[in-house]
Amino acid sequence: MSAVTVRVPAKVNLQLGVGPLRDDGYHDLVNVFHAVSLFDEVTARPAERLEIRVEAAPHSRVAVGGVPTGGDNLAAKAARAVAARLGTEPRVALRIRKAIPVAGGMAGGSADAAAALVACARLWDDRERPALSRDDLVEIGADLGSDVPFAVLGGTAVGTGRGERLTPALTRGVFHWVFATADGGLSTPAVYGECDRIRLAEGRPPERAEVSEALMTALATGDAKALGAALTNDLQPAALSLRPSLRRTLDAGRDLGAIGALVSGSGPTCAFLAETDEDAAGLAEALDGAGVAAQVVRASGPVPGATVI
Repeated sequence: MSAVTVRVPAKVNLQLGVGPLRDDGYHDLVNVFHAVSLFDEVTARPAERLEIRVEAAPHSRVAVGGVPTGGDNLAAKAARAVAARLGTEPRVALRIRKAIPVAGGMAGGSADAAAALVACARLWDDRERPALSRDDLVEIGADLGSDVPFAVLGGTAVGTGRGERLTPALTRGVFHWVFATADGGLSTPAVYGECDRIRLAEGRPPERAEVSEALMTALATGDAKALGAALTNDLQPAALSLRPSLRRTLDAGRDLGAIGALVSGSGPTCAFLAETDEDAAGLAEALDGAGVAAQVVRASGPVPGATVI
């Protein structure tokens, strides 16, 4: 096989409940993942050695200058992990085309790792060596990062532990989103650290997070208004503390008609839910004109995870 291209979606966290810090340095989480139609593409080709090339997708204004192109790129780690599992060498060139914001709270790096897992498994498959199953790739992905397993699977799912233990969530219909990106990213470890600092300063010890019944009911019934009212993110106060300008973006989206608004994951991308596709189009145009974001993009969900195209 000369090349394999895999398309992989961004995610938005419909609920991100952050519990106590664990002994391994991670927090116990309840993470309701939702895959949306904003995609990166990873193409794998045979090569003499492992190579990484990163570029912005056509018609995308994603800044890719800060994405590593060496061995510390998460997609490179994924390629090495698949090669190790198959007992081969990671002789592959990976081209990553990005439309998912970098360090934007939408799991772009994890998405690229998931795409690399699928692409390399397909590229190195032959008749004597059976392909790795989707479950195998999810297992490998869990060792790479908490969000990687979901990017392999997509759809809507509840993640527990540090987010890697997934249970599919019943979801009816299509939900329409508008995402407002910001210049520059936010460090996920820094946002979690700020969350811990704020809780300590307020004398508010973290409690074990629980899945929101209102959120799950809204998903199961396809009720966009109820979903908008149920969106929560325990990291949002920390993201707003580190990037106060996001408050203006969230307020603008609500004022312009969003039925739900929150910082996506660790930020700084802000996610807005609209009731219909037409409403999303109008909201995106109005937000773009308001000058409160570096870029405004529309998407819908749920969509499948990493898929060979």
